[in-house]
Amino acid sequence: MADKAQLQEAIKTQGEVVRKLKSEKASKEQIDEEVAKLLQLKAQLGGDEGKHVFVLKTAKGTRDYNPKQMAIREKVFNIIISCFKRHGAETIDTPVFELKETLTGKYGEDSKLIYDLKDQGGELLSLRYDLTVPFARYLAMNKITNIKRYHIAKVYRRDNPAMTRGRYREFYQCDFDIAGQYDAMIPDAECLKIVYEILNELDLGDFRIKYGHYIVLVFSKKTHTHTNEDYLMIFETDFQPIRVVFDLSLARGLDYYTGVIYEAILSQTIPALVSTPAEQNGADEAGVSVGSVAGGGRYDGLVGMFDPKGRKVPCVGVSIGIERIFSIMEQKAEASSEKVRTTETQVLVASAQKNLLEERLKLTNALWNEGIKAEVLYKKNPKLLSQLQHCEETGIPLVAILGEQELKDGVVKLRNVVSREEVDVPRADLVDEIKKRTL
Repeated sequence: MADKAQLQEAIKTQGEVVRKLKSEKASKEQIDEEVAKLLQLKAQLGGDEGKHVFVLKTAKGTRDYNPKQMAIREKVFNIIISCFKRHGAETIDTPVFELKETLTGKYGEDSKLIYDLKDQGGELLSLRYDLTVPFARYLAMNKITNIKRYHIAKVYRRDNPAMTRGRYREFYQCDFDIAGQYDAMIPDAECLKIVYEILNELDLGDFRIKYGHYIVLVFSKKTHTHTNEDYLMIFETDFQPIRVVFDLSLARGLDYYTGVIYEAILSQTIPALVSTPAEQNGADEAGVSVGSVAGGGRYDGLVGMFDPKGRKVPCVGVSIGIERIFSIMEQKAEASSEKVRTTETQVLVASAQKNLLEERLKLTNALWNEGIKAEVLYKKNPKLLSQLQHCEETGIPLVAILGEQELKDGVVKLRNVVSREEVDVPRADLVDEIKKRTL
């Protein structure tokens, strides 16, 4: 009974913590974390009949993304993929888990962060830690010696998560790699150029791309072979030299690097999304330092580790840290008054009178068949005002309005939601008119 009383007191105290955070308008993530603690306490107490209370929460180091957040992520992915394709890359995919021996011994001290799975039918498996080692395994297994590829997929690390800095246990990596025997520095410089293009286009603020060399790191008395100008002059680009600098102290934590290494760092800070004591290290009053958002380098020996005859395939690549970039983009969207659209609907098919459901559905179907992104409200006789309000709330730019008169005249009243301008458009010209106004 005493234990139950202590638990009830703990629930009361935790409830006050949650109410205080809500009154102070704390961040949603912080409130959710404290609510989860409250639910766990209540689950321990149980109901009067001893019924187990299931706590609904995401696993540590993971998160859900709502439609607005996904729209922002999709925009970032599209910019990155567009850049990869502009540079001639093709894409592949590999399993989310690999044989444990495939991943073992490739990551140095970070090997302890690999997620091992339970024995499944005699195979020891692990979730992939990155996309580079599976790529090297893919090259060796398929005897591929030349490829320029990109791969965007989730990876998993048993790291100590820090949501404020975009560090999770499940997260996306966006990788670009060039495999093959080529003249010195040309592929390496293109990887630098790709990082530069992506960070510029994403408009994330001031950044620096630091590069060094694995050999210089190991034998620090040696001087580096290539100067800053060497890398910048390979492509006659708009590189700003202050943004691309040689750094003798630069180090990457993975064991497979054999040559040039590089890292892109953002100079700015972002407001803290979560404010738990464990995640306040490194944060200041202005916000949280984002740090590295991209990294990579040359790994000429990795493919040979998987080849039965030890045949090497020179490789160089870069990985974009999408989660940290997304944290910044999300904060920018929150600070901006601009509304983020979560759908791509071009037009809503609406009716001005009752009993026109069949006509609305016919027109909607005709628009779909012509490749127009169209919606219709799921009501037999919706009010016109409700249909217009739906467009304003979701950002749909056009409304195709049907009425008895429009049906008789063979036209559709096309309304611009923002300007409220209306024009009668012949049914035969409707598709072209919608495309002209929305594409």
